[in-house]
Amino acid sequence: MNFDQQLTAYKNQVEAALNALPMENAPEPLKSAMRYSLLSGGKRLRGCLTLAACEAAGGNTADALPFACAVEMIHAYSLIHDDLPAMDNDTLRRGKPTNHVVYGEAVAILAGDGLLTHAFEVMAASRHPMAFRALGELARAAGIGGMLRGQTLDVTLEGTVPDISTVRDIHLGKTAALLTAPVAAGLILAGADETLLCAGRAYGTHLGLAFQIVDDLLDIEGDVALLGKSTGKDIQEGKLTWPACVGVPQARKDAESHIAAAVEALAPFGEKADFLRALARATLHRVQ
Repeated sequence: MNFDQQLTAYKNQVEAALNALPMENAPEPLKSAMRYSLLSGGKRLRGCLTLAACEAAGGNTADALPFACAVEMIHAYSLIHDDLPAMDNDTLRRGKPTNHVVYGEAVAILAGDGLLTHAFEVMAASRHPMAFRALGELARAAGIGGMLRGQTLDVTLEGTVPDISTVRDIHLGKTAALLTAPVAAGLILAGADETLLCAGRAYGTHLGLAFQIVDDLLDIEGDVALLGKSTGKDIQEGKLTWPACVGVPQARKDAESHIAAAVEALAPFGEKADFLRALARATLHRVQ
């Protein structure tokens, strides 16, 4: 399969597994609100990374699938909360009204909480011998030293003078952590050694930094119709972004440098990581 075919195959696996999640104990409207954001489309990048990393290290995607679903639930929860009036106050996500617009703020908060906690329930149900270690990777990435750290810095430092060290710290937390963890989790589930695990973490870190730089650029130059969300909010809200520190041309160059570093980090995998290399390069050209 070529890159596009493989990406579609991974995405379809994740999508089917997410659709099949019963969530039978969730009352209405909680269940509908959770499914509204979880199944609203998206690239399924984090889930695909979990499966691809597992296969790159010789593992079976069936072992990684619960963790691919879990990281997508964690991501969906973070977007619900990120869109709330107290955070970014967005009314559009993936071309649809955001969760709190449809279900109200209280139910939206609960839907985010529900997705986060259900993610850990799904991972904990795995009987894989390395499940606990893989779960730990995702917990740390989503927690106070990872995504929550980055998000806290992001919202509390709005309007301050941007400097590249602080922006890098924000990007490492709010974006790179939750791109690195699924790679690491997939490798752990495949039984990868420390050399491959270190290489995978380096790949995820550089991919995450590049991804967020491109995201910052899309907020300046992106097409609202393609993005499915409003643009120009970073400047309006005084967000600390990479282009605000170094300018648009240098930001593009920095994104390219991080992608080159991500690709280079995969050398220990040989040709088994060709999909991950192609995915990294595609990040530079994304329009949404």
